[in-house]
Amino acid sequence: MRKPGTRLADNETGATIVEFALILPPLLLTLMGLFDMAHNMYTAQILNGAVQEAARDSTIQGTKSNRQALDAAVTKSVRAISPGAKLTFSRAYFQNFSNIGRPEDWSDLNNNGKCDGGEPFEDVNGNSKWDQKPGLGGIGGARDAVLYKVSITYTRLFPIAALIPGQSKTMQMESVTVLRNQPYSANQQTAPATGNCK
Repeated sequence: MRKPGTRLADNETGATIVEFALILPPLLLTLMGLFDMAHNMYTAQILNGAVQEAARDSTIQGTKSNRQALDAAVTKSVRAISPGAKLTFSRAYFQNFSNIGRPEDWSDLNNNGKCDGGEPFEDVNGNSKWDQKPGLGGIGGARDAVLYKVSITYTRLFPIAALIPGQSKTMQMESVTVLRNQPYSANQQTAPATGNCK
């Protein structure tokens, strides 16, 4: 005859429910994390595609008055998968691609790494002052290189912030593209003259 304690120790009914209860929280957390990551990646792809299309459309003649429609198309594409997303648009134009992301050239006479003390500089954007970022706001004219930047902020689709410490309730991302305007006739700006080095 077996003791009652041994029968209870050998009884395995209900073990599956206990194992499932132990595995369920990490499994759900992993699945939500994967879904959240997939949603964020998909949003980034939609944003990049919409920005590329709007940038291409903005390089053709007659888009100065159509900027709001281009921005609205990007907003519509992003909000189709992330409703309530807040979008911020910025455009700056440069005479050429090499001016983007770098300051105007200057002669650093005192070797301090700053443009000061009457040091001469090349006024790329024609505003009579030295600029760290020499672009001008807007889409410029023919042959100008336009930097088009869209930043978005949206609430995460899954409650990752409540489950994983250090995560934000919102997601932020940015898409940037640079394209040159077509040489349309509305602006008579011509390509820079070329020469031969001696």
